[in-house]
Amino acid sequence: MSAAELLVDETPITRMESLVDPGTLHLLRTAVGDGVVAGSGRVNGRAVFCWAQDGRFKGGSLGAAGGETITRTFALADRAGAPVVCFPESGGARVQQGAAGLSAYGAIFRAEAIAKVPVISVVAGACAGGAAYGAAVGDLTIAAGDDVKLFLTGPRVVEEITREKVTAIDLGGVKVHSANGVIHLTSDDDHDAAQLVREVLGYLPARLGDRPPTALPREPIGGDPRDVLPPSPRQVYDVRDVAGRILDGGELLEFCPRWARNLVTGLGRVDGMPVGVLANQPRHLGGTLDVRAAEKGAWFVNWCERMSLPMVVLVDTPGFLPGTGQEREGVIRYGAAFLRAFARATVPRVTITLRQAFGGAHIVMNSRDLGADLTLAWSASRVGVMGARQAVEVVGRRELAAGADRMALEAAYEIERLDVGVTAGEGYIDEVIEPMETRGRIAQALGAFT
Repeated sequence: MSAAELLVDETPITRMESLVDPGTLHLLRTAVGDGVVAGSGRVNGRAVFCWAQDGRFKGGSLGAAGGETITRTFALADRAGAPVVCFPESGGARVQQGAAGLSAYGAIFRAEAIAKVPVISVVAGACAGGAAYGAAVGDLTIAAGDDVKLFLTGPRVVEEITREKVTAIDLGGVKVHSANGVIHLTSDDDHDAAQLVREVLGYLPARLGDRPPTALPREPIGGDPRDVLPPSPRQVYDVRDVAGRILDGGELLEFCPRWARNLVTGLGRVDGMPVGVLANQPRHLGGTLDVRAAEKGAWFVNWCERMSLPMVVLVDTPGFLPGTGQEREGVIRYGAAFLRAFARATVPRVTITLRQAFGGAHIVMNSRDLGADLTLAWSASRVGVMGARQAVEVVGRRELAAGADRMALEAAYEIERLDVGVTAGEGYIDEVIEPMETRGRIAQALGAFT
């Protein structure tokens, strides 16, 4: 099949048509485009640019002409101040063109990395080599279906060099990359992916640095957030249920749900205002922070900063996960990157401590001293260097050795050092609130800071 035939074939064009409002797609290039088509259109009335590859034309390999089409699309989008949606499907650089194919990828990477607009990639087939990088350089990567494959080196070369036999799916399928943070959102098929892109774009500014679009406010679902928390502080719960009782319509569009499950990240709205939501997840590892959670958290804070999205941070963590494995994996470095992201962020940020926040994890989770604009704590929550049981082992050793009652010592420490009223009184938390006040206080703060 020739490039000219592919340009009128409906597969790449249909992907773009399913994205944009009906009748708004205009092709930017209608002549032979080396297996790449590009266009502009509108999503919910807002301008958007897009390009798509056809994996059936020379395996979707990228040549100089196709590379020029893609980089031109980014340039036009930057000039217009409109997001770019990419539909890559490629086996990498075209071998027959030698360095020209590599140069084309280099130019695409740069255009994507310095884009002044949001860039979203929707992967529907296979992306190998440079195409895999291209799918990941932008702001979000969405998998369209279960047959998506992303890898730098394919199974055949892997076996030749390492003697390891592996299928393409096991090497770089959706399960692999949704668990390591390469894929941020998954969908059932091309059409579902396009609708997901439309939903995401509704939260984002057209041009980086602009204010994200607001919507009509909707009431949350489920009643008092307090009811989500179990009676015992040792019991777990799903923090997404708390978010649902704070966010408009109870809706949280979660990013990377399979990566670092002990930290939840996603998009929602409070009183019509779009927000990035970051929350400890007690259902996994008790809400502790570890290497992967810190990596995920740093990525998401930086992403919200790039998108000018205010942040709502829900805190319930006993601290960082201890152990030799974490230290060897570089938990200090990843934790530092997480706190650095918060310390450097300029978007409005509100933190709510739901149940507990201990040690360095309290600091890292958008504490007042890292620059949070408002720090709130539910009235029954606890904040301190460590929990009462651990603290008594340190500060009460003599008393314990003398036969003092451990439970009494722990209760006294809870009242004297962990009670959130004490923490607020010392100025480390701005306000102690009841759970039902949470949404209203967030809305007031964001209204003042945005």
